Amino acid sequence: MIRPNRAAATLIAAVAALPAAAHDDPLAHVAAFFADANVVSGPELVDCTLSGGTETTCFSITVKPDPQDYTPGPWCPTNIADGAEAGGIWIVDGEANDVDGAFITRLAEIYGDTEWKLYDEATGDVRYTGTLEACEAAARPDVDEAYNNYCVQCLPEYLPEEASVTYVIPLRPVMLDEPADSTRGGAGVAYNGVRLDGPAPLEAITSAHTIAPFDDCGGHVNTHVGYHYHAVTDCLNTPPASTTALKNHGTQIGIAMDGFPIMGHIEGIDDELDACNGIMIDGVGYHYYAGAPGSNAILGCHVAEVGCTLEEGGTCNASLDARRGPPPGANGDRPAPPPPPAD
Repeated sequence: MIRPNRAAATLIAAVAALPAAAHDDPLAHVAAFFADANVVSGPELVDCTLSGGTETTCFSITVKPDPQDYTPGPWCPTNIADGAEAGGIWIVDGEANDVDGAFITRLAEIYGDTEWKLYDEATGDVRYTGTLEACEAAARPDVDEAYNNYCVQCLPEYLPEEASVTYVIPLRPVMLDEPADSTRGGAGVAYNGVRLDGPAPLEAITSAHTIAPFDDCGGHVNTHVGYHYHAVTDCLNTPPASTTALKNHGTQIGIAMDGFPIMGHIEGIDDELDACNGIMIDGVGYHYYAGAPGSNAILGCHVAEVGCTLEEGGTCNASLDARRGPPPGANGDRPAPPPPPAD
């Protein structure tokens, strides 16, 4: 294994290992990768400034956060009698748990805190955010006290019909000397156009005696970027036929914000990966693997300078975002603390 700060060797090998189509016609390669996404415009080549200040060429693609092969949800069960099919998943101690009615009743036990009570004992009804107003009041850094002890969910229909996100990603990775905790602004984008996000701030969410479940595909909704993933499950197992599949090394499910491929999670590979969930393989190049669904980390960090996620268009200067840090988000998507340094 090669550590991510072995910049020159990793970059040369990674670029050399890109599919021929990526060299001959990079936009055709990108377009084929996002063939199953709800594309609004692009891809197109644009000038961009990456997080480390490098001025280079990126591809830009604007997509709606709307998977075409399944309907997102559900997230919160409505009654403690509901089974797993009525809810999503929630991470506790590194494990993804079904959010069924029984899970809701066990929260006080799970967290060792008798203040947890997300349901009415008389009726068994679960308290959940069922309107846009409730979603916006509960899914924010300073949770409205009226929504303490709620199951927090925001629905796709709360978003404007024209809601979309533009991803500006370097065509060729520009390596960093040391990995950077830039995943808190988004790890990358999946082939279906859905954002692969940074870690969910679990402790901040549960401190208000709330949970904000992901659906069984690892996603939930906020009113800024729409539907997005905090975990990768088996819902990303059917990428377009043109997607890179590496013998014995899995299939590409996304593109990281630094331009490197993201492969699906493979059990038992964790010990071979670096701190960013990446690995350099001879003849293949550097690529990431999505973390296990319960890890709360699709990627651990980025090894190269990242591009931009734009919610309102404009040009990409990720160096400004790197200095400011990401803004607080909704549905508990607040900036997470940096991970420990790489080995």
